[in-house]
Amino acid sequence: MQWDRRSTLAMLAAAAVPIPALASAAAELGGTKLVLLGTAGGPRVRKNRSGSAQAIVSGGNIYVIDCGYGVARQMVLAGLDLKRLRHIFITHHHSDHDIDLGPLLQLAWLTGLTTAVDCWGPPPMHKMIADYLKYEAYDIGVRQRDEGRVPLRPLIHSHEIHGGGPVMHDAQLRVTAAKVIHPPIDLALAYRFDATDRSIVISGDTRPSDELIRLAKDADVLVHEAMMPDRVAQLLRSLPNQRALARSVLWHHSSAEEVGQVASAAGVKMLVLSHLVPADDPDVPDAEWVAAARRHYSGPIVVGRDLMLI
Repeated sequence: MQWDRRSTLAMLAAAAVPIPALASAAAELGGTKLVLLGTAGGPRVRKNRSGSAQAIVSGGNIYVIDCGYGVARQMVLAGLDLKRLRHIFITHHHSDHDIDLGPLLQLAWLTGLTTAVDCWGPPPMHKMIADYLKYEAYDIGVRQRDEGRVPLRPLIHSHEIHGGGPVMHDAQLRVTAAKVIHPPIDLALAYRFDATDRSIVISGDTRPSDELIRLAKDADVLVHEAMMPDRVAQLLRSLPNQRALARSVLWHHSSAEEVGQVASAAGVKMLVLSHLVPADDPDVPDAEWVAAARRHYSGPIVVGRDLMLI
């Protein structure tokens, strides 16, 4: 039997394998691809997972959703060209989702970016970007004068989203947002990306949400945050603010079992668990995450890992 290279690569991509195994194949396959850049939940720096971030690659453009710590390095490790960064979408303004927004823009520029990047998210996006450019003004100015780089500020276009509804569309994707439930944040968003070949939904941080279910209806892929509630107290027991932090985490996020209910109600074709809490507990095997979601969802379930291609 003759080996069908293209079919084999397509099956590997559909099975969600780590990017290093498919780095050269991804461009050959074409289509719309999802890359999990960072799958940790929470702001602590960890050895094995980076902060929350995803990239969608379509038509040669890169669309980044959330900018947790290390997002630029994760893109490089994934084989993604920073110069192809075209849009950034922020789900909400917790630091584990936006701390590297400014650094990603600056590092892409330092890598050779000369084209515009549109940045979308809840207020105060305009002020955050302006403040970051002021913070790094000395370096940016020196490099423009000394190294002949194009000015950075005109490349960055910020847009503030004030609720659910259509966000933007271009030749590759149509993007829609829904307001989700993540107190005490006033405005937290989920995003849906519809391309000609597939639809991908990113939940952001949220409790179980009817708005998210409507947004994700019949999507090909739902990337949803997930936690193990019985592990939270154990994870936080050594911290002086453990009671307040445990209350916050348990009240403002979705358990893996609840995520299965959301995926089932939305009728999504694949569920990807990410923004995992706890993110670095070696006693939580993938099978435990899957079993919790499987109580309500019968479709394919992927436990996200950094640098995974889906």
